[in-house]
Amino acid sequence: MGLPISLFALQMVSVIGSLLVIIFSFHLGVIVGLLLFNALLYGALGRWVKKPFPIKVQRTFPQAISNKRQSPLTHV
Repeated sequence: MGLPISLFALQMVSVIGSLLVIIFSFHLGVIVGLLLFNALLYGALGRWVKKPFPIKVQRTFPQAISNKRQSPLTHV
């Protein structure tokens, strides 16, 4: 479907959940709403794959780890 595996899995979970709701619900509005939701979700995921927004990941660890004392003070 043109989606990465994680987004494809999200889409399939949505479809399977929608099918379960449709099976136990007999209202036409619920069925149309779920079909519309799945179509919008697929469109949003497809657009996100084509132009993802940047996620800035900051480094949490220093370049080097050492046991060197950072301060000339001694902690007694």
